[in-house]
Amino acid sequence: MRDLKYLTYFEKLLQEANNELVAKAKEDGKICVAYTCENVPEPLLNLGDCVSIRLTAPNTGSIDIATYYMTNLLCEPSRALLERAIEGGFNFSDCVITPDGCTMMNRAVENMELLQTMGKDNPNFFHEYMEIAFKNTENDVDLAVLQCTNHILNPLHEKYGVDVSDEAIRKAVAAHNRLCRVIRAIGEFRKGAKPRITGYEFHVLCLATYVCPKYLILDKLEETLEELKTREPDDKPWRARVLLVGSEVDDSGLVKLIEEQGAFVCCDRFCFGSYPGRTEIVLNDEEDALRQVCRHYVKNCQCPRMMNQEKVYGRKAYVAELAKEYDADGIIYEQVKFCDPWAYERTLGSAMLQQDYGYPVLSVDRPYNISSSSGQMRTRVQAFVESIEIKTIQRGGKA
Repeated sequence: MRDLKYLTYFEKLLQEANNELVAKAKEDGKICVAYTCENVPEPLLNLGDCVSIRLTAPNTGSIDIATYYMTNLLCEPSRALLERAIEGGFNFSDCVITPDGCTMMNRAVENMELLQTMGKDNPNFFHEYMEIAFKNTENDVDLAVLQCTNHILNPLHEKYGVDVSDEAIRKAVAAHNRLCRVIRAIGEFRKGAKPRITGYEFHVLCLATYVCPKYLILDKLEETLEELKTREPDDKPWRARVLLVGSEVDDSGLVKLIEEQGAFVCCDRFCFGSYPGRTEIVLNDEEDALRQVCRHYVKNCQCPRMMNQEKVYGRKAYVAELAKEYDADGIIYEQVKFCDPWAYERTLGSAMLQQDYGYPVLSVDRPYNISSSSGQMRTRVQAFVESIEIKTIQRGGKA
């Protein structure tokens, strides 16, 4: 296929956390609200002149200093973020908001605060830690409203004078929904026998929406959507279509590696993906916007943090529904090394999706930076693709 006009541009933006658009937002007088987890309601971080930037550590190498502070038993993403903070890679931040979606990420941000890695020249800089629900009842919505009020809205208003009114929240949700519609529309081109966009290309575009100021990329995403409507797909068929599921994937190299083995990543159910992270938030006029936003995040959360039975079994059904919708031949269930919540989820999910839903599943744990063990991962994906082809032949189909 012809190269997408802005693909190289977006690839470059993903090479560092403090990319050129983050610098442009700072020049524009924007308030850069850094956060670490999908459980933080994103529209609330984009009120007024605020722009949300989810922290990542691209091209991570040594994490020895962070390991000294956090031990080698905690997940690599948490240590990589601390390492990058110590290096000064997040100095653009005007505040950091993190939920207790997992203890490891909390420890990372606590160390950032103790080591004063950010905000030394900003008297308004603050760290906030949010408590997150375990279930999806209205009581949990109450908790989310309280936590968002105390740890997002109040600090932003008191420190930076941000408008946190109902009207401002509705405006931020409208902007969020516009972005979601564009990303989901782009993702629709992954369907069909001849997709017009690769999984890697889509992941680059989607990942940029988390780590770049949205107002600076939306026009390019909308232009890309129009470009895809007339893009000619390749005639060469993929060997298999796979759904990639699991913990955070902010390294587009993982998706690229999978597709280099002939497995088209037709859908993304992982942190930093479009499912469920780019789902529109539907608001009514009868209830206050904050509560509706919080309810959306509580009800639609697909994080293993949610432990009630409805959520535990619902997450597997959700994956199976996506696999059916995107015509996946198999599922790759991935987990970053030492991520405890996703380790349990991957074990149960891999078994259920095979036994209860009949999908071939490749279950893997992986390093945060895939390039550090790409050979092993490449071999496992190759074997998985071959197994799918063999099963297709056995069923009387064509490989």
